[in-house]
Amino acid sequence: MTDQSDMYRGIRLLIGTAALVIILWGVNQAQSVVVLFLVSAFLAVIGTVPVLWLQRKHIPSVAAVVIVVAAMITLLLSIGAVVGASLSSLSTALPFYQTRLHDLLSELNVLLARKGLAITDKFLLGYLNPGTMISVMTGLFTVMSSMLSSIVLIVFTLTFILLEASGFPAKLRLLQAHPKASFPQFTRFVNDIKRYVIIKTSMNLIAAILITIWLFILGVDFPVLWGFLAFILNFVPSVGSVVAAVPAVLLALVQLGVGSAALTAGGYVAIGMTLGNVVEPRIMGHRFGLSPLVVFVSLIFWGNLLGVFGALLCVPLTMTLKLACEESEETQWIAILLGPDSSSEGMPSIAKKRK
Repeated sequence: MTDQSDMYRGIRLLIGTAALVIILWGVNQAQSVVVLFLVSAFLAVIGTVPVLWLQRKHIPSVAAVVIVVAAMITLLLSIGAVVGASLSSLSTALPFYQTRLHDLLSELNVLLARKGLAITDKFLLGYLNPGTMISVMTGLFTVMSSMLSSIVLIVFTLTFILLEASGFPAKLRLLQAHPKASFPQFTRFVNDIKRYVIIKTSMNLIAAILITIWLFILGVDFPVLWGFLAFILNFVPSVGSVVAAVPAVLLALVQLGVGSAALTAGGYVAIGMTLGNVVEPRIMGHRFGLSPLVVFVSLIFWGNLLGVFGALLCVPLTMTLKLACEESEETQWIAILLGPDSSSEGMPSIAKKRK
């Protein structure tokens, strides 16, 4: 009997694994549609808060949704216009920066030659080439602009999600045939996702504003562009903040010299360390943490599955999976494995659910 039970368990595992592979393959093939829906859902999570606030002020649901969607679209298009203008100006000024960088490298080469080290300009330019940095950033912004070409679909999807948000619990009660039924697990799950996305987005926005102000004070060109880049890439854990800092530090070096480049790098480090290691963990709490290995693996997994947007949203997507696993006793072990190394601090919340 035990052998037969083990055989059935093995067959179920095999079928489940095969189904998961097929689903992931389908998601990868429908990448553009899935990304469009994820972007809409991400914006909807952020937009739910002002919509519910307007509804509490006795504004009709449809009017509240229209106001919020219009405000979000206006904000996104305004940011897109400013960033696009900065990127165009940067591309125009690129030859000047390349010439300036070549002069600096020549001076460095002379200094190194005095120390007995001979390094060719070609070798240095291979690693410190602003053209390479610009091409990488242009690729990122091109992907994002391609999403703007689907702005109509995003707006419609976002609008319908927000319209359904307030009435969805009523539909669940109708399915349960219980007009006063409550769904504590579902409500807790949705509230956790909303809290995480809003806090993470707010932290990235604060970091972007501080970086923009700091670069403006130092006199680095295009501070809004670098602030926006920091906002986007800070969704990618660890690596994102470093990648966002490189072009700004390099531009500060070319434009203003070594001292300003050092101050630029110091500003990025100070802002990243303060917000990422002090403020954000205290606001979110230990429960919203992920293991460093899980973060790295999720970056690779979601990046390969959904492209650039998968890499940008790898932590929110993995956090959603973790929060979903916490709501079921059968999958709570997965949530524990996904959590930080010091998961003993986060165990009480899961233990309470088990009781």
